[in-house]
This record gives sequence, structure tokens and C-alpha cells, in this order.
Amino acid sequence: MDLKWNDDLPIYRQLRDRVVAMMLEGALNDGDALPSVRNVAAEYRLNPLTVLKGYQELVDEGLVEKKRGRGMFVTEGACKQLLKDERRRFIEKEWPLVAATIVRLGLSTDDLLQAVDATAAEQKRKGKSHD
Repeated sequence: MDLKWNDDLPIYRQLRDRVVAMMLEGALNDGDALPSVRNVAAEYRLNPLTVLKGYQELVDEGLVEKKRGRGMFVTEGACKQLLKDERRRFIEKEWPLVAATIVRLGLSTDDLLQAVDATAAEQKRKGKSHD
């Protein structure tokens, strides 16, 4: 987990968001264990209660489950559901703004496809390919 804290959001929320990003990026998959509260707290010099609060949000959302005495694990089906939810959120919330910008700038389908191809090639080069 590579974290840099910003002052705009509580740290527990940033921690929660980073775990979600790791799930979307494929760094954490269904059934995988989350780093222990104790280890995260020590590594990032956080109060363990802050880490626990971030993890508890993930439990409350059904993305993570507690296994008594073993730790916290990504729930089966959580990654697929999270990706579905993020796609829906993008289409409903972000896409209208992106589409309006595309129209305003007069970008063609070819311009956009070239940009997507260039981005995909760059991500593949960096080892971050998603299918």
C-alpha cells in the first residue's frame, strides 16, 4: 500500500479508498487477506483505531469480512461487484461531464480512440493492463 495523506479527507477514509483502489487494480482479489491492522498502523504511524475504522467501513459495505482470529479478507464477489458499481457511477456521474467536454472541444471518435490506445499501451508498458 503506497499512501500519501491529504488534508481533504479523514485518514480512515483515505485508507478505505486505497484498499478499494487495490481491489479495482487487481492487487487484492476475492479471498485475499488485508494487511493486518497492527502492521498498517505501525508502517504508516497511525493509531490502530484509525486503521480499524477504515477497515470497518469496508466490512459495512460488504467488501471485506472479518474472520475471527485470522484477520480481514476480501469477500467473495466483492471485486466484481465493486467494478460493476464503479462502472455505473462513472457512466452516471462522470461521463456526462466528459461527453460535454468532448463535444465542446470538437474531438472526433478517431481522436478519442487514439488517446485510449496510447493510454492502454502506456499502462501495458508499466504492467497495469486490465481486460
